[in-house]
Amino acid sequence: MITASPGARITPDGAPAGDWRQQWRDAVTDSAELLALLGLSALAGSLPPGDAGFALRVPRAFVARMRHGDPRDPLLLQVLPQLAELDAVDGFVTDAVGDLAAREAQGVLHKYHGRALLIASGSCAINCRYCFRRHFPYGEEIAAAGQWRHALDHLRANPGLTELILSGGDPLALATSKLQELADGLVSLPRITRLRLHTRLPVVLPDRVDEAFLGWLGSLQQRTVVVLHANHPNELDDAVADACAGMRAAGATLLNQAVLLRGVNDDADTLAALSERLFGMGVLPYYLHQLDRVQGAAHFEVPDARARELAEDLRGRLPGYLVPRLVREVAGDTSKRPL
Repeated sequence: MITASPGARITPDGAPAGDWRQQWRDAVTDSAELLALLGLSALAGSLPPGDAGFALRVPRAFVARMRHGDPRDPLLLQVLPQLAELDAVDGFVTDAVGDLAAREAQGVLHKYHGRALLIASGSCAINCRYCFRRHFPYGEEIAAAGQWRHALDHLRANPGLTELILSGGDPLALATSKLQELADGLVSLPRITRLRLHTRLPVVLPDRVDEAFLGWLGSLQQRTVVVLHANHPNELDDAVADACAGMRAAGATLLNQAVLLRGVNDDADTLAALSERLFGMGVLPYYLHQLDRVQGAAHFEVPDARARELAEDLRGRLPGYLVPRLVREVAGDTSKRPL
């Protein structure tokens, strides 16, 4: 049984705040349990067998932000397996953005000039149903294996690289000591002047942003950008705000990228509220992605014409710095493609 000192903040799963590893282990991994927690057990009969081949995982702190009794809750829809995921839809494939063709070394993808992306980890604290890497062969492609040796060798052999992107999975799934191994390896590569972390953990499991991580973040020699992933303003509570404040204080620039998802955030009021709430936390909206056409996610797709209407509406409501760029990633392109 988990206990805490008197007055300690307790997370919705009963774990003391800050014990992010325990919260990870206690994540909900059973769809029927998730529905029961939300008073929606009557929906259990409509779940796809075997979670449609993509396991459910969601931290209880994130479940606590969902609306009880609401089957259309925008946070629930992002994580609950649906029968529609079993539909075969033309144009929706297992490698939606050409990751495998961009492989340069173990866990290293090289798509854009001057930048390399490392598949730092195959793990996430939450499994989003629209994930473009839900079919990715993580077992063969983890850059952190062997003290990052293959990744660092690739960086040394490519002098034109100046920015390193950590992705996954989620790079913050790694222990901070594992991240420190990479930082130690980068000391000999001063031409890597920027380090970018693409992570959803500060949003779904904000206690991951602990003292050890913030110490690591503040010690980095590179200019550091943390790109968060929040799709709906209801994802952003006080604990997320605290995590963002800590990362800003450690010297990181904070950006957010969202995915446009049917039934979740495909209305201008929601997207405007997301931008406003992010800015209130010191995070600038960066990208609004059109859905990557990965097999199993077609039911989330918003037509391009509607996406453009939403972007135009946002431009009329918000100052330019709060309007994320509407883009799509296309396999083989040298950058994100604006819509």
